[in-house]
Amino acid sequence: MPGTKGLTDRLRDGETVLCAEGYLWELERRGFARFGDFTPEAVLDYPERVTALYEEFVLAGSDVVLAYMYYAHRQKMRLIGREEDCKSVNLKSIKMARDVADKYGKLMAGGLSNTTVFEPDDPDIAGKVAEMFKEQVEWAVEGGADYMIGETFHDFQEAKLALEAIKKYGRGMPAVITLVAYTKDFTTDDIPIEEALRRLEELGADVVGLNCGRGPATIMPLLERVRKVCKGPLAAVPVPLRTTEEQKSFQSLLDHVTGKPLYPTNMTTAICHREEIQQFTQDALKLGVQYLGLCCCNSPSLFREMALTCGRDPVLGKFSPDHSKSYLFGKTTKPHREKIRSFMCGDAKHIYISSDS
Repeated sequence: MPGTKGLTDRLRDGETVLCAEGYLWELERRGFARFGDFTPEAVLDYPERVTALYEEFVLAGSDVVLAYMYYAHRQKMRLIGREEDCKSVNLKSIKMARDVADKYGKLMAGGLSNTTVFEPDDPDIAGKVAEMFKEQVEWAVEGGADYMIGETFHDFQEAKLALEAIKKYGRGMPAVITLVAYTKDFTTDDIPIEEALRRLEELGADVVGLNCGRGPATIMPLLERVRKVCKGPLAAVPVPLRTTEEQKSFQSLLDHVTGKPLYPTNMTTAICHREEIQQFTQDALKLGVQYLGLCCCNSPSLFREMALTCGRDPVLGKFSPDHSKSYLFGKTTKPHREKIRSFMCGDAKHIYISSDS
């Protein structure tokens, strides 16, 4: 949008940029996406739902509308029998994102992602992946993207192909490249994550960092190591899930009752509470992270907590919890209300009493 301050200018001036991700998971929770192929055909079949989610994240405090291009490349669209829709799903997603960004004076980003078909030792596949990236970058340029995100790469070589495509075909658009760390602190082509990000920074990425894979508790120690070797702007976009040292990635999380894997259909049992998002945001800001967001299992209410912690005043801030106005959980001297609260909460009733008058 003309007059909207660009990404690199914001970062140069020391500003923090907030970018909401995780559309697939939130759309699936609402019933409009499918686990398994993880493809974004909702852009074509239910565009109003995608537009609504773009808008909700903006109202929750996102500085960026990321076009829903994740897994919108030819190989994935072929998997669901809709390769002929590849161009239209990309251009429509970009157009909707551009419209919402312009409406609210936000940045709009195009997106590349891991392809699921890349093989480090196969030049033919690398060529096909490079061509798919080229297409998506050119479509993002056509749709007026302000910058490009390349995200969730677990192979350094595939991330490098994405960066090269942005540099070659992006007509000067800035590039944000984020790797995903799963249970190991290495890429799947065996490069330490911090070293891989250092190389991507040297190759010209404007922002490097981590997204997806790990929740706040297990992404932060790795971010601290990355900060020591990467000199430019750093990105941190974790999943808002309670990963642990024993189960570092959200794909490895087990149900604490049944012992069964939670991924992908039962992740809601492990979602972070709001105070954990607040604490992660504070820790990231202290580390000097300038590009912040949340990935899979993100929601407008959680993202709002990140924005509020950054000192923002998002539109949806008006709906933040306020127990002082609660009939039951605000302060009361009425015996019957105290009795109801006791029946509801048992011995835990005291934790819900607001300290506000």
